[in-house]
Amino acid sequence: MRHTVVIACLLFTSPVFGQTTPPVPSEAPPRPKVTYRQHQNLMVVRNKAGDARPVRSLKDWRIRRQHILSGLQQVMGQLPDRESRVPLDVRISETVQLGAITRRKLTFRSDRSGRVAAYLFLPAHVTPARRHPAILCLQQTNRVGKLEAAGLAGNPDLAHAVHLARRGYVTLAPDYPGFGESTFDFSSRHGYASGTMKAIWDNIRAVDLFTTLDRVDPARIGVIGHSLGGHNAIFTAAFEPRIRVIISNCGFTRFHKDDVPSWTGPRYMPRIRSHFGNNADRLPFDFPEIIGTFAPRPFLAIAARGDTDFDYTGVLDSVDAARPVYGLFAARARLQAAYPGIGHSFPPSSRQLADRFLDRHLKHSPHQPRN
Repeated sequence: MRHTVVIACLLFTSPVFGQTTPPVPSEAPPRPKVTYRQHQNLMVVRNKAGDARPVRSLKDWRIRRQHILSGLQQVMGQLPDRESRVPLDVRISETVQLGAITRRKLTFRSDRSGRVAAYLFLPAHVTPARRHPAILCLQQTNRVGKLEAAGLAGNPDLAHAVHLARRGYVTLAPDYPGFGESTFDFSSRHGYASGTMKAIWDNIRAVDLFTTLDRVDPARIGVIGHSLGGHNAIFTAAFEPRIRVIISNCGFTRFHKDDVPSWTGPRYMPRIRSHFGNNADRLPFDFPEIIGTFAPRPFLAIAARGDTDFDYTGVLDSVDAARPVYGLFAARARLQAAYPGIGHSFPPSSRQLADRFLDRHLKHSPHQPRN
């Protein structure tokens, strides 16, 4: 493998957006107009008076979907207004040739609070005349941040970005807030009520970055992640419809089958503790509902039976609950799950499941360039 390094200070072309400051979260979230106590029954929708009726149509489901997104924001804080995007101002600091793959280290501006560092991988033969699918590759809980997804540190089984680039995908591996090169301090002065919402917004801006690349097909963008990256992928996809395919490996379970206080640190959702008393019964959303918001987009959950972090039976529950929603779209086959008899990991056998799922649903014929 040949490694050559070129230091550069280049700018991507990026659209210019308005520069409104993101909203500052209030001490208490506004009360939702409609609430649900049962988060596993997605085929019910309530009116403003709280009266329930069955979901019988896509119109009914779209109303319930909005209620789900409202519940997420009760806990995570308000999603920044899409009109408040600042210019991406992408800056490349390093270009490395890895055989047939090009790796670029860059930063982009997500909001007024700072920049996001990431690695961009470009596979061989990527030209404006041949647009490729793109994958957002999200890190697990790891101080090295994006380095693991980029194959520069940590577990090689989690080097999503370099692995998928070798298969012909354009990939991007950003730092999660507070990891890697991120110095985000989780203060509310930045305009976020949770680290989760900050990460969601950073990822949405990463999708914006993909769409500025003339070599990326904007209709073929996916996301993949393990553990922290697995639920980060799920949370982001709920709010970002441009993500067309979602894969979560060992990334979630139902709150009633989880350690709820573990979600309340500053990198996650402090309101689970401060506003909802660490009580799963009081939370205004759960993972079955989030999966429902994806429909009809393809979603693959890989949940290890030996995972001691996330009980796989809560994944079974969640996927089963979301199936009727996919049925409304005549898209049940797009909702898939696998339950390997392993621990909290992402071995080559799981990788192969993910690769096939991405290739099929992003209509990609992979190639394996020589290094």
